[in-house]
Formats: sequence, structure tokens, C-alpha cells
Amino acid sequence: MTLPPARVPATGVRRLTATLYGYSFLDDFVLLYPVYALLFADTGMSLWQISSLFALWSITAVVLEVPSGALADAVSRRLLLWVGPLLNAAGFALWVIVPSYWAFALGFILWGVGGALCSGSFEALAYDELDRLGAADRYARVMGRVRAARLAATMASIGLAGPVVALGGYPAVGAGSVLACLLAAAVASRLPEHRTRPENGGDGWATTLRTGLAEARGSRAVRGALLLVPAVAAVWGALDEYTPLLVRDTGVAEATVPYLILLVWTLVTAASLLTGPAERLGTTGMAWLIAAAALALAVGAAARTPAGIALVGLAFGGFQLAEVLADVRLQHRIDEARRATLTSVASLGTELVTVGTFGAYALLGTRLAHSTVFAVLAVPYLMTALLLTRAARAGAATARP
Repeated sequence: MTLPPARVPATGVRRLTATLYGYSFLDDFVLLYPVYALLFADTGMSLWQISSLFALWSITAVVLEVPSGALADAVSRRLLLWVGPLLNAAGFALWVIVPSYWAFALGFILWGVGGALCSGSFEALAYDELDRLGAADRYARVMGRVRAARLAATMASIGLAGPVVALGGYPAVGAGSVLACLLAAAVASRLPEHRTRPENGGDGWATTLRTGLAEARGSRAVRGALLLVPAVAAVWGALDEYTPLLVRDTGVAEATVPYLILLVWTLVTAASLLTGPAERLGTTGMAWLIAAAALALAVGAAARTPAGIALVGLAFGGFQLAEVLADVRLQHRIDEARRATLTSVASLGTELVTVGTFGAYALLGTRLAHSTVFAVLAVPYLMTALLLTRAARAGAATARP
């Protein structure tokens, strides 16, 4: 029996989104996340060596971010989403089989390469496959749920890491992390990919990179969308690393800190599920969202109370929501042939601004309390909201007869 035409796309969308959610969960369900710094320290690494490992990881991601996006536009994106978790698995296996500085360094390089291959490839494949099914308007909702799946996986790994370490030590959490990566690769192999490429194989990755950057330079709309992503994503992504210090400064017991951190990420996860309705906000509505989140961040941090931490969680949720909406705006404005390239350019911008935010925090934190630094770093969001409001007014003025 032939299915009614209306049901075929619906079935395809459900199959696609279920695979995307499963892949996202497994990709972030890494039991080593909350304990790998402890593994390094227990192996005898100094603070300088541990810091150099983190720097190597960041440098690898920055260097490869844009070239890997161009590669994803030149070859199969599904292939890269399959290879990335396998590289991560190899790196995690090295850490627990031959724990040493050079094994940790090679593992971080493999993790950085794997992450770069998947960054941009995932968003590009998801958007193009939804578009093929006539469901590009669902991209915001789908990506919100993808973020929620990743956050749920991270929280689950935090909750399970302790018991698994108690049962089997670092080898056990390493084995669990490798298994999750292998399962993610298996799920990636089930992702559909119907992107058409010329019979001669299309342009090479270098040509794709050049044309992608040329599109960004030549289109004001694309350029604005590219800049908006790091403007929204970078600062709160960096502040997240300092949230435990902010929580501890409220005066709560050390044992209470993890619960307040969990509250923050629960609110962020809940916000990720609201991206579908939030897509109707438009530019002005997005400006108000960012401004409200910035005020919540400043007030919540300055309060230095557990209730204030809840406000910080709401602020992070607002920024997460705005981050997904910024990605949606970018995907709507770029061409399919250069989608992964330009998505990776936006990710590179986020990485660079995040590093700058770390530097600013270190500079401000030497003289100011954590609560004050959080409040100060809410100011860039107010500026972003102001610029969005001006852009909306300029667009409205241009549209008038």
C-alpha cells in the first residue's frame, strides 16, 4: 500500500530528527568530562602541564575550524560526522591505556580534530535535510532540542561519573566514554544525506573556502548574521566556566554548589526547548530577549544569593535561546554549497571571542569579586541588543514606501 504523500515527509522528518537527537546525546555523553582534570593531576601532571593541554586543545580547534568546514562542503558531511567520534574515542582510549603527558596531548589533538570535523557539518546536514523534506521552518525547534539533548547528556555524565569511578576507576569511565563515541559514530552512519554535488566531484576544499569567505565579504546580511553568532554565544559560554566560583561566593556549603550548578543547567535545558515559539520574535524581539537576559545576569550575579544564581540560570537560558536563533538566522541566509564553511567561520569567531573573554575575566578578576565581573560582562549583551534594535529600525525604514 502506498502511503499518502503528506505522510512521507512527516515520516522522514521524524526519522531524521530522532537520529540527530540520538547522535547529539551520545556525542556529549562522555563520562570523562567531569573527571579528566583529576586524571591528569593524579597522573602527576603539574598545573602548568594541565594548562598547556587545554591550550593545545583550543589551538587545534581554532586552527582547524574553518578548513574543516570547507572540507565538509567539498566531501560528505555524514562521513565527517562518522569519523569525528572515532577520533574522540581513540583519544580517550589513549588517556586511560597509556596515561602520560604526550598521550594526553595526542588525545586532545584527536579530540580537537574530531570536534572540528563535526562543527559546521552537523548544522549544515541538519538544515539541508530538513529543507529537502520541506521542513526548513522546523530547524530552530530541532536545534533547540539538539542543544537540550546535549545538555541532558552532559548532566547525565556528571551524575554517573562518580559512581563509575568508584566501581572501576579511570579505566571504567574511559571505557564508557569510548563506548559512547563508538555508538555516536554508528548513529551517524544512519543519517541521511541527499546533497547533490557535480559529477566531477565539485570544487576542492580550498576553492570552497575562498568562495565561502567571498560570500561573507560580499553580502551585508550574511556578514551581520556571522557576527551575531559570536556576539551572543561567546561571553556566556566563557562565564559558564566560572559559575562554580560565583556560586561558592554566595556562602553556601561546598556540598550545595553542584546542586545550584545543576539548577542553572536545568534552566538552560528548558530554554532550549522553547526555540520553536521563540523563532517568531523577529529582530526586535530578539533584542529584547538579549537585553532581559543581560539584566538578569547582572542582577542575579550582584545579589550573591542562591536566588540570584537562579536568575543567572535564567539569563544563561535566554542567551542559549538567542544563540540558537542566531544560528537559524545564519542558516537562512547562506547558500547550501557553502553552508558548513560559513557555519565554521561563525564558530571560529565564537572561539576567538571566548578566548578574549577568558583574558578579560582574568584581568578584571584580579581586582574585582566574581559577582562584579559577571555584572560587568553583561554590558556587551546590552550593546548587542542596542545594535539589533537599530538594525531593526533601519530595516523598517528601508521597507517603507
